[in-house]
Order: sequence, then structure tokens, then C-alpha cells
Amino acid sequence: QVRLVESGGGSVQAGGSLRLSCAASGSTLAIERIAWYRQAPGKEREQVAYISRSGSTNYADSVKGRFAISRDNAKNTVSLQMNSLKPEDTAVYYCRSLVGAGYWGQGTQVTVSS
Repeated sequence: QVRLVESGGGSVQAGGSLRLSCAASGSTLAIERIAWYRQAPGKEREQVAYISRSGSTNYADSVKGRFAISRDNAKNTVSLQMNSLKPEDTAVYYCRSLVGAGYWGQGTQVTVSS
């Protein structure tokens, strides 16, 4: 059974930074293809970052240049470094494994105050 657990969320002021982690258990393959999503109140869930098996990455235009996704195979985790945070980044952040049936974490809240 694959399980993804996000951590690192919290409250910061605009301009601050947070580092989210997505820890996978039950499979070492689950982190081969990971996407981070976020969902703000009243809005649809959107993908903000993705890392492929080869390590290539892509980002939503709204976070490009501010967020960075990375993978640590030894720890079976994928991280999302978020810098220069804005109030509009406030959302619940989820990681999702795109391997096999696809798996979601439970989410972690990020709140950015102005």
C-alpha cells in the first residue's frame, strides 16, 4: 500500500519561504513521478510543479522562478521549496504520485499573510 505524507506547511508573511516535503512509503517507485498541487478556497485544484523520472521539472507560470521541486531518492521524498511567497499562494498543498494507479497525500495548509 503506497502512502504519501506531506509536511512543512504553516503560516508565513509575504516574501517568506517554506519547504514542503512529500514522504512516500510502501514503494520506492512512487516518487519517480511526483506532482505538487494546490487548492485554494473556492477554487479548483491546480498543478504547480512536477518532477519526472529523469529529473526534468516543470512549473505553473504563477510559481515559476519562486518554487523549486526536488527529489531525494535516499529518503524517498520529494520537496517543494517555496520562496518569495505571496498571499495568493495560500492553499492546501498536495503531492501526488503519478506512478501506477496514482496516489494522493492528505495535504498540508500553507497560509501567506500580507
